[in-house]
Amino acid sequence: MNYMGPCGFNALRSVIGGLALIPGIALLDCLNKRKPSFWGDVRDKVSRRALCLGGILSGLTLGVASLLQQVGLLYSTAGKAGFLTALYIILVPIIGAFLKHRTSPLVWFAALVALYGMSLLCNVSWNGGLQAGDWWLIGCAAGFALQILVVAKYVCLTDCVRLSCLQFFVAALVSAIAFPFTSETISWSAVCQGWGPLLFCGVMSSGVAYTLQNVGEKYVHPVVATLVMSLESVFSAIGGWLILHEELSRREVLGCALIFAAVILAQVPLPKKRLEKVE
Repeated sequence: MNYMGPCGFNALRSVIGGLALIPGIALLDCLNKRKPSFWGDVRDKVSRRALCLGGILSGLTLGVASLLQQVGLLYSTAGKAGFLTALYIILVPIIGAFLKHRTSPLVWFAALVALYGMSLLCNVSWNGGLQAGDWWLIGCAAGFALQILVVAKYVCLTDCVRLSCLQFFVAALVSAIAFPFTSETISWSAVCQGWGPLLFCGVMSSGVAYTLQNVGEKYVHPVVATLVMSLESVFSAIGGWLILHEELSRREVLGCALIFAAVILAQVPLPKKRLEKVE
């Protein structure tokens, strides 16, 4: 963000993420002894439609959420940004309930525990209440919640990696469309100066992490997926402690412990009779 604005950054990182997956798709086709093709084994109408519709919808929600997050970061504190973005932990089951997704009471409780743990870990200060940038971040959390639910719907109907690839190109298009309506400027020198963060966010954060999210959501409940993904804040805090020698307060350690406990709690199987009522 020292070199370019939200639209330019998100457009470039998303394009890099999509391009990084193309060799992976070709390699998977070769390993499965198929002729390399974007459509691969999704040539039937149902899979192809799921790939197109799922890629477009998840790309739109991811693109909008990422833009809102970058804008919010300009006007909010790091602690608030971390916590407000993590509101998707509780927004996923709430939105899912309107979509008739069944979530067990134990998982609901785990989501609330994780959210409280996140508030401790982020060391949120609410002096002055919600500011303008905070509302952008709340919108961002809603966007990420919708993206998680869209992926959960389509990931079982089509190829995970191809869905992720299409998602990135659509997300890049969202930022590109928004670019003319902002006062942003971008230059080749700015891209060259910010090439390190761009490559990392494009290849690792987008190409690798979001693709693994798609693969993981194929096998777990979307609310459980959000709880596991909330561990990113825990890993960030622990990484800062181990690598950057940052201090962790008792409050932050307790927050980490609560998030870990919530993730484990969400995996506890319900008794058979109770499980049948929930499902």
